Parts: sequence; C-alpha cells; structure tokens
Amino acid sequence: MTMQQIAMREAGAPDVLFIQQATIPTPRAGELLVKVAYAGINRPDIMQRQGLYPMPKGVTPIMGLELSGTVVAIGEGVSGFQLGDKICALTDGGAYAEYCLVPASQALPIPKNYSLVEAAALPETLFTVWVNLFMQQQVKAGEHLLVHGGTSGIGLTALAIAKSLGIKTYATVGNTEKCTIVEQYGAVAINYKTQDFAEVIKQAGGVDAILDVVGASYFQRNLDCLKQNGRLFLIGFMGGAVASNVDLLQIALKRVHITGSTMRSRTKEEKAEIAQSLQENVWHQLENEQIGKPIIHQVFDFKEVKQAHQEMDKGTHIGKIMLAFDKTQTI
Repeated sequence: MTMQQIAMREAGAPDVLFIQQATIPTPRAGELLVKVAYAGINRPDIMQRQGLYPMPKGVTPIMGLELSGTVVAIGEGVSGFQLGDKICALTDGGAYAEYCLVPASQALPIPKNYSLVEAAALPETLFTVWVNLFMQQQVKAGEHLLVHGGTSGIGLTALAIAKSLGIKTYATVGNTEKCTIVEQYGAVAINYKTQDFAEVIKQAGGVDAILDVVGASYFQRNLDCLKQNGRLFLIGFMGGAVASNVDLLQIALKRVHITGSTMRSRTKEEKAEIAQSLQENVWHQLENEQIGKPIIHQVFDFKEVKQAHQEMDKGTHIGKIMLAFDKTQTI
C-alpha cells in the first residue's frame, strides 16, 4: 500500500518541496505506525529545507518533528498502546506524510479537552522547553527569565510554563500586536525593533536566565543582561552561529553558565525520559488549563506545504503553523 509524503528536491526555497508516493512503512520493535492527522511546522524544518540542518545517518530525510493521529499498527515489544489510540508524538522525522513511524517511548496521549490539531502543536515545543529550562529545575519559582522570540511556538510554551511555575518573564517581539500577546502570558513585552532589550533588562535589574533562539547577534547583549550565576540556554541561531567580539571576562566574573542543545542529537533514551517527565509533571496542567493551550496561527492542507513554509519564512506568525493530513480524524 502507498501513501503521500512531502519530499524536497534539493536545499533551497519552499518551491523545492513536492508531494511523492511512498510505501506505507511497517513498525519495527518499539515503534508505532501512526495515521497522521496533523503535523507541526518548526524552525528545524526550515533549516533542513535550507540545507543547514541535515538529518543524521539512518534517519528518514522526510521532514516533520511532531504529529497527532491514530495508532494503526504496533511493533513488537510495545506496551501501553492499542490500535485506534489517538496520540501525539515527537518524531525522529517523517511527520510530513500520511503515515509515520514513531518510537512508542516518544508518544503521549492526547490531553483531555485538546483537539488533534492543538495536540499536534505540543510535542516539539514542549520537549524542547521542558528539558532546557524546567526538567531539572534549571529555572525556578521567583527567578526572572528572558525569552527571545516570544510569540513563536517555543516562546509561548516557555512563557506559559514559566507563568504556571511563578517565574517572572520578559519577552522580545517585533510589533505591538505581538507585545499584546506575550503580555497576556504574564510577560513584560520588549519590542526589539524600537527598544534595546539589554537596556530594558539591565534597568529592571537583570535576569537569571535567557532562552535564546537568535544566537550570535544577541550573544554579548545576553551576557550584559544576566545576573550573577546567570544561565544562557542556546537553542537557535537565527542571528548566526559564530559570535565575535565577546567579552569572555564577563562570563567568568558573573560565573555565567552557557548551554546549548538540539533535540535531534538526543538519544532515544533521553527523549523517552523527557516524555515520561512531561506526562508526570505537565500533562495534568495542560488538562486543567494551568498551562494555556497553544496558539494555532494557521492550518494548511499538506498539499499547500509550499505556502505553509512561505508563511513561516515571513516570520510574522504568532503561534504554530500546522499541516493537515486527515481532518476526518477526531478524538
């Protein structure tokens, strides 16, 4: 049997993407085969399309790091799932398809009161934010956190969880509409186009931690913002990956902790541990709406994937951009 999936001819602009026929895969030990309802579009997809974020060896070249859908086949040794279960999952790639193989250890039940499209918007951002900021209590109640890219999927997730934990937040955004959105999440909004975020933060007394998706162009100003024993979490490089003219003495004097991570480089065991921690610590907060639902900016039919990537490239969206593969699926 065959399915449709989204492939790319070469690295480049959205027009390199195209629909192709492929054989529906069979789950191996430890895997689920999911009939995809929705898949999220994330920044790593854009980087992969541009040739900046290649897949590791042995991993499908098909994009897509998160999905929701229905379990239609179960591999050997899998427990806790049944045929027909509705799940959301962090994938190792491949969600841009009508069917996708998912490690069972990275699959989670749809939170109560969530639609399939809302649930598909959860995994990539939740896994990333949780493991970087909160899983080991890297940022704690009473501390101050600066989030760059405040209205991205990552940004809004970080602000929502931080609010639930009693962490004061600041967020950089690019227009007044986005300022209003992050303020609804309890953050102090900073319009980086009209304000110097470092000056605003320094006048407020500094922050304990920064979640940064920008990278090189913000690096020195991030250091300026941090308090003693501050923490800088690097998870994106939209402003470049090579920082120059950095004051290393400042890092030493402030005893700054700098960490970086990507989800793609983590082992299956690490991803399984994150999934378990989310289910134990976050899922009930989602279901009780202690953590707000993700904002869905726009849902595109998967055959409109070029337009969806163009929308992402514009950088004006608020929340998540999603692809619909099977709108007939319901909870």
